Amino acid sequence: MLEEWQTSWKNGDTGRKIFNIMPSVSLRLTNWIREDVIFLSQHGPFPAYLKRFHLSDSDYCSCGGIGTALHYATECIYTVSWHMRKPAPNFEQEWLKRVANNLVSRYKIRGIIKFMSANRDLFRPP
Repeated sequence: MLEEWQTSWKNGDTGRKIFNIMPSVSLRLTNWIREDVIFLSQHGPFPAYLKRFHLSDSDYCSCGGIGTALHYATECIYTVSWHMRKPAPNFEQEWLKRVANNLVSRYKIRGIIKFMSANRDLFRPP
């Protein structure tokens, strides 16, 4: 059963952002909470995600940048308290793996997601 699951996970079309962080299936639970999953899957209150699914007309953050998870973690003026160093474009996947495996980084992304959830109007596109 685990082999079938692993083959399906490896050859699947969906969940690739998480696959790049966790390429192997396991019966062990992760210690991720809701905010971790939202950020690492990049499925959440991010304008770029909402536009992709036609839930918003714009993928811009109200600060003027493209509203991706990486934008909020590294450059948005509204989330500066939780900023981390922005990775070079070719190291973004490695950066996400490191964030997923670093408790201090995960505390920061949890702060970002909680702040965004509590202040939704602040992040609406202009």
